[in-house]
Amino acid sequence: MSALALSVLLSLVSAVAYAAGAILQERVATDTPDLPYAPLHHGVWWAAVALNGLGAALHVVALAYGPLSLVQPLGALTIVFALPMAALFVGRRAGHTAWRGALMASVGLAGLLALTDGAASRSLAGGERLVLAAATFGAVGLLFLVARVVRRPVVRSMLLAGAAGAAFGVASVFTKTVAMDWTSEAPTAQAPSLVVIAVLAACGLLLSQAAYRGAGLAAPLATVTVVNPVVAAAVGLTLFDEQFRYDVPGTVLALGSGVVAAGGLILLTTERLAVQTARTPEARQHTAGSPAARPSSWDRPPDDAEAPSDPDAALSQVGEGVDVGSVPRPRTHLEVEMRSGAVAGGS
Repeated sequence: MSALALSVLLSLVSAVAYAAGAILQERVATDTPDLPYAPLHHGVWWAAVALNGLGAALHVVALAYGPLSLVQPLGALTIVFALPMAALFVGRRAGHTAWRGALMASVGLAGLLALTDGAASRSLAGGERLVLAAATFGAVGLLFLVARVVRRPVVRSMLLAGAAGAAFGVASVFTKTVAMDWTSEAPTAQAPSLVVIAVLAACGLLLSQAAYRGAGLAAPLATVTVVNPVVAAAVGLTLFDEQFRYDVPGTVLALGSGVVAAGGLILLTTERLAVQTARTPEARQHTAGSPAARPSSWDRPPDDAEAPSDPDAALSQVGEGVDVGSVPRPRTHLEVEMRSGAVAGGS
């Protein structure tokens, strides 16, 4: 097997591992109470952590055998793999809108990454690393604080997923920097960057776990999958002296790919908002209270039907059986219908 084919295979297995980990994370978010450390006591969550770690390790090995322009776009297949896997293994099917949004996000991301040229990349100096780390922690913290005050669960989840993607993306940048500057003579020189990588990876994992609560699988996963490499590519373009291929046409195509990816995320968000709105108690009450949804027997009968013309007709005779039943009227009318008739066993 050639090095290129091995890189493609490792990238595909990495995407499958990431997808499986995301499915388990979403399951933990659904099954555990909304408490800060509840997932840590769930065995499935640790399985998700192991799958995410496996996906990251395979991704790094794939980069060792293949070019970045090939490996990174293949990582966008995570969301494409996750939807059928969720339907097959946990019975959670995605609608047509979710599929369209996921495919748009994946295609746009793949196009954007395929047009990024990292051949002329360089390492980051110590001051640049410090500024990048401070800016990243500040941005992630700000998104987290905004998510705390947002009331709509889907919007909150998208903000948390964006913060997770940013943390993962900058962790990838630091990983690349450490790999370029690593020397066996001075291994401890990279210790601060390794600490930043560990902290960002842990923050990204916890934020992505929180993002799955109340938002399903597709929208948060697509957000993390897109924001992660986009942030890494943006840092590469600004700090690593990377550029888009094909000069001006490549830049235009890259911007178009970014618009397509953003459109996919918007489609996923609006689809999830529509589903959640349909499940709210107000929506159910409005649907149940509409004239089209109410049974016709709930309609109040005419006034002349409420008062019988013969008052004695409403009185049961001694010795007759009486069948007592509920009147098909609103619950606010505590009325019963007295239907006279012979009842078996009546006196």
